[in-house]
Amino acid sequence: MGKRTQQGGDAGPLLEQAVRSVLTAPEEGLDLALDTGASLLAASAGQWSAVSRALLGYADTAVGRCWSAGWRPADLVRVVRRGLKPVHLALAVDLIAAEGRRHPAAALDRRWLEQLRELEAEVWWPGDEQYLGAFAQRHRLDRFALATAVLELLRTWGRLPPIAPVGPGPGQAARTRHSGPQHPGPPAGEPRMLARIRALLAKAESTEYSEEAEALTAKAQQLMAQHSIDEALLAAAGADRNAPAALRIGVDNPYEGPKTMLLDAVAAANRCRVVWAKEFGFCTVVGFDGDLDGVELLYTSLLVQATHALNKAGSRRDSRSKAFRQSFLVAYAARIRERLTTATERTTSAAAAGRHLREDGTEEQLLPDARLLPALAARSEAVDEEVGRLFPKLVSQRVRVSDGEGWAAGRAAADRAALHGRAGQIRR
Repeated sequence: MGKRTQQGGDAGPLLEQAVRSVLTAPEEGLDLALDTGASLLAASAGQWSAVSRALLGYADTAVGRCWSAGWRPADLVRVVRRGLKPVHLALAVDLIAAEGRRHPAAALDRRWLEQLRELEAEVWWPGDEQYLGAFAQRHRLDRFALATAVLELLRTWGRLPPIAPVGPGPGQAARTRHSGPQHPGPPAGEPRMLARIRALLAKAESTEYSEEAEALTAKAQQLMAQHSIDEALLAAAGADRNAPAALRIGVDNPYEGPKTMLLDAVAAANRCRVVWAKEFGFCTVVGFDGDLDGVELLYTSLLVQATHALNKAGSRRDSRSKAFRQSFLVAYAARIRERLTTATERTTSAAAAGRHLREDGTEEQLLPDARLLPALAARSEAVDEEVGRLFPKLVSQRVRVSDGEGWAAGRAAADRAALHGRAGQIRR
């Protein structure tokens, strides 16, 4: 793990001066501010180690300020990926890792830790005074080019506005369970139900047979719906009083509008709500924690299946046009919404009648529970209230369709990927 050492001079004031100049520069004066600041930082090989140490110290402030403003690791990286270059992305991950030395793993929530693992945010340099030199060697950059990239990255992060938080920051208490007795949870790691859903969707993505993919996806949605029902009944019994939570899911171009529609279809079928922040390339999904995990998994899987289906349509004359692909994906999302909603309604009706779907896919007959429908309604109302708290000002946006052939092809593809059969049964 990298060490903070005290060798060499203090380049902190020099770095802060350069960053301040770049942050406050208007667009027409940005190139001059970048050139001036990078020249100051890279002017002397002798001060390079001090600049390196100052940068990683400054990361504690710059990155920590983003955490306080509601941003999370994947968000910061997404912003960089959308607007800057691969070298900035590598720098971003390293600065996040450097700031992360302040927080023990116990001070981070589950999704935060998952994001750090996915980013592979690790301190790989031997000492902070050696970081910039080692980074420059890795990426074959001279001092001036690397100093410029550093200032561009810090300007991007420094100009980010506050956003609605979707979970606790480092060291903050999670808004999860509060009053009431606790029920035994799953062991550390991924819950069994979620692991089974993940396995089903992985098979659905890998198979070349549409009927098999349909059956596997349907089974995953049924398990998700049953899990939500089980959680609602626990809450009704006072054994599990969760509050709604939120997560952010990246939705990038091309065709970000139809992709958002698909995410909204999956979320709505699982009693969650979606708010799209187009300018930052992500959607915030609000719902109960277990539902959020399932929504993220199912959306990712259906997006993979939609992409495969769209590529298969590539042999048709107009299928590579933007209008065809836009219409295809809009239709796909609309049809998935119908199918998922039907599957959830059937699973809920079966549960209300006392039929319960086990994790292994088999069904057992229980006594009907009159608390179920009111409990589900209460959870939906709680999600709506949380959306109103997080986003007091919302507007709707329409996605247009201009290719009838693409629309028809998209609906047909959604039929092949969608859900059928009564609760507990899959049509083969």
